[in-house]
Amino acid sequence: MFYVFNVVFPVFALILIGYVCGRSGKLGASASTELNRFVVWLALPAQLFNFAANSGWKTLWQPAFITAFLLSCLIVFIFVLLLSWFRNCDLAAASFNGLSASYSNTGYMGIPLCALALGQDGIAPAIISTFIVFGMFALATVFIEIGMLSHKKSHEIILSVIKSLCTNPLLVAPVAGLLWSASDLHIYDPLAQVISFLAAAATPCALVSIGLFLMQKSEAAPSQAWGISFAKLMIQPAIAWVIAGPIMDLPNLWLSAIVILSALPTGTGPFMLAQYYKVDGSVISRVVLMTTVGSLLTLSLFLWWSNGV
Repeated sequence: MFYVFNVVFPVFALILIGYVCGRSGKLGASASTELNRFVVWLALPAQLFNFAANSGWKTLWQPAFITAFLLSCLIVFIFVLLLSWFRNCDLAAASFNGLSASYSNTGYMGIPLCALALGQDGIAPAIISTFIVFGMFALATVFIEIGMLSHKKSHEIILSVIKSLCTNPLLVAPVAGLLWSASDLHIYDPLAQVISFLAAAATPCALVSIGLFLMQKSEAAPSQAWGISFAKLMIQPAIAWVIAGPIMDLPNLWLSAIVILSALPTGTGPFMLAQYYKVDGSVISRVVLMTTVGSLLTLSLFLWWSNGV
């Protein structure tokens, strides 16, 4: 159990530091927003570009793992989306719920957790899953645009979706990194150092920003948030294990990685997307809070199980 504690503690300690700094007033009310902007527009894209540019297609092209993780995300996303849509007939709101139930915090927590739990070999599945999660982000954006712009013409909806996808730095950066890797060009050393500096700041800044974000109060109905949280923390990792283990028989490292990554709490992406579209994010904020706190237990159990303790 000390192994589990050693893996989980650094991540949650940084989140707690952010929360305490926010509560004590050491970091102002806008700190969460500004730190998130720094991570989203500079640090995390640099980290994704850096890894993609240095790893290339061979490291990231793992068809079995990609299929298993993508299917687990899609199944949960579609299930929660349809359930929510049947209840309130609001495609945009249902899409936010589906994304909240399937959007693992792979970029902020998955990379450090997999590195600590599985070593350097665990970074590759964490990065691959990050790309898949951003693909889910893009898919949800399409549904949200369709739901919110249903009164517009088809070509206007298509143009709006394309614009949203092409201006997202978390989607553009890894694609740019892979294209750069395929070109066999060398990054100018001082520029590479700048990218490395920004990439190194991504994880600690992101985890602190989560702590600041969790200070925000939510007035959402607890029952809805409980259902989404249960789907995220329990149903998705169970589905991922069934697909990756009994069905696809992935190697132990990749099986452990997919369960850990699927059991991660909901990231801040859905909430940021809700802010972008200026819709009520109270349900999402409650889900982020509940899954982050709940994942301390579920992640510990999954890490203990994967280590064979």
